[in-house]
Amino acid sequence: MEQINNKEVNIIGMIGVAREASINSGASLSVFGGGINPGGEVLPGIDPDYIAEFAETHEKSGFDMVLTGYSSTTPDGFEVAGFAASKTEKLGYLIAHRPGFIAPTLAARKIATLDQLTKGRIAVHIISGGSDIEQKQDGDWLDHDSRYRRTDEYISVLKDIWSGVEPLDRAGEFYSYTGAMSTVSCYQQPRVPLFFGGASSVALEIGSRQADFYAFLGEPLEVIKQRIIDIRKRARQHNNDIRFSISFRPIIGNTESEAWQKAHDILNKVKIATQGRIAPGQSARAQSMLSQRLVDFATEKDIYDQRLWMPIAYASGGSGNTTCLVGTANQVVDSLLEYYKAGCTAFILRGFDPLVDALEYGKDLIPLLREQVAAVNKLKS
Repeated sequence: MEQINNKEVNIIGMIGVAREASINSGASLSVFGGGINPGGEVLPGIDPDYIAEFAETHEKSGFDMVLTGYSSTTPDGFEVAGFAASKTEKLGYLIAHRPGFIAPTLAARKIATLDQLTKGRIAVHIISGGSDIEQKQDGDWLDHDSRYRRTDEYISVLKDIWSGVEPLDRAGEFYSYTGAMSTVSCYQQPRVPLFFGGASSVALEIGSRQADFYAFLGEPLEVIKQRIIDIRKRARQHNNDIRFSISFRPIIGNTESEAWQKAHDILNKVKIATQGRIAPGQSARAQSMLSQRLVDFATEKDIYDQRLWMPIAYASGGSGNTTCLVGTANQVVDSLLEYYKAGCTAFILRGFDPLVDALEYGKDLIPLLREQVAAVNKLKS
């Protein structure tokens, strides 16, 4: 897992396939659309030049990887990542992938093939699904807990195929096969890194055992510290040296007051885009405990820990990564550093003006964060 293991801190952005709709300009909730984020419309179709520009911008700005999103109606992340990788040299690709729609034996070969072709620039973010409505668009009628059991078995099959050299047989609850094997292994050894998220009891049980990175959305620092303690305790029972990622939307200004004004301008645009699409305080993803948690935190307070700002999460129904860190680059880095000290070594960072913000983060925020992380680790050694 060289793409991840060789870094003190991993900084991950996100790319989409087409520019946001005009109503979302400068206040984009989503870079891939698909209706999973109410009010986060993206123009239909695929713009190859935009994908290339988006990926190249992240590489030039010093990001380690970019996430490709997933919904039941949007372009396929494997193909998007493969195309973008052909336009970049070092940038890695964290592919959101939802089990249940292709056989895990085939998925293992697809992922390994792409990892070989990119010389180890692939990771996979396993998404079990937080909306029954969206799952049914792809023909999946399993309930929440059943989806997670399927995910557990799916990951086990992936690992078996990647590690095995002999034909394998299986008779499982969701997957059965005879003589399964792959003639292609992952470029990264022993395999590509796996990210996983969720807040339900079944998600915690499976993710702590199966994942390399447990993925958090931006919650208050003390809450994240307790979640890390809990998940590490669970992971140790399975000899899993698990790590953690966390997602934020940095809103940066030359001064703190400028950053806060920018944040309120974005919020006003988000309220217009989401008006009539979601009731205030309602989760946008009915079966997602992560989404509901963000809404609950946002209902309780607007600001935690000086600059963790929640109103956009409230206005958007906790649609994924919607909690913000607001301030100057130095102030935002100080906040990120506290999460790093707590145990989060990967940060998924994106803004509301996707291309512009990716460039902006590369000027100060990313270099400062790497500098501060190096200083922290130097003191430890």
